[in-house]
Amino acid sequence: MTGYGIASFDSGSTKYTIEIKSLNSKFLELSLRLPKTFAEKEFQLRNDCNKLIERGKVSLSINVEKANTTVNAAGIDTALLKHYYQQLKAVSLDLNEPSNNLLQLALGLPEVVKYDEETVSEEEWKAVENTFKQALTAFQKFRTDEGNVLEQDIKYRITIILKNLELIEIEEPKRVPVIRERLNQFLAEAVSREAIDQNRFEQELIYFIDKLDITEEKIRLRAHCNYFIETLKNDDANGKKLGFISQEIGREVNTIGSKANDANIQKLVVGMKEELEKIKEQLLNVL
Repeated sequence: MTGYGIASFDSGSTKYTIEIKSLNSKFLELSLRLPKTFAEKEFQLRNDCNKLIERGKVSLSINVEKANTTVNAAGIDTALLKHYYQQLKAVSLDLNEPSNNLLQLALGLPEVVKYDEETVSEEEWKAVENTFKQALTAFQKFRTDEGNVLEQDIKYRITIILKNLELIEIEEPKRVPVIRERLNQFLAEAVSREAIDQNRFEQELIYFIDKLDITEEKIRLRAHCNYFIETLKNDDANGKKLGFISQEIGREVNTIGSKANDANIQKLVVGMKEELEKIKEQLLNVL
């Protein structure tokens, strides 16, 4: 959800620069920095951003540069100026302070100098609005380009998880003989081999191995990974959905790890968890 777009429009007397930036966020957090002249357009800009930018901590700013920096005052309130001046003069006499620059000080007091309110014509606003759309287009292109890179990276990591799953399926059948030998050895050391009831031993072994069976987890994990890739191909915004699927992938991986009872499988599970964490980090950037 990181993005950047900028566009400018120069009317001759005024140059407008519109900049849109975004960082990662689960929701849309919109911050607007507008000149006072565009205050009435804030609702329209917010509405457009809400429709076109789905997620991210977004900052939109409009910068105005005047070709002529001279600001013309509409006039001076002479009555108010005299009132301020007389008060300042009286205070300076009362305090026995110098009365220099009292006029300049009075001119800086509130409401003495009244300025023309700047307005934007409808024609100029249309040009600024078009510039906003250009900046938004550049912003969306930035996001799309980043999204294509993220898609390839996430697919690659899902592929690694599936490859590790294939390796787990190779290692899984090797567990039973190892478990059988380990339990036999334990019982032989605890009691004599002659005292072991082989039928009962086989029954308990079957029960124990059944509890370690990961067939269902493997099926669900492969299904979740395939569903994840299918969802990734959709044109719709599926960032949150992908996040939910990754949580399901994590549950199956954790269960396989807890049932593994095998060092080689545990290593493969650790590799899966590492790739899944990287996927979750990347999903913060996916709409």
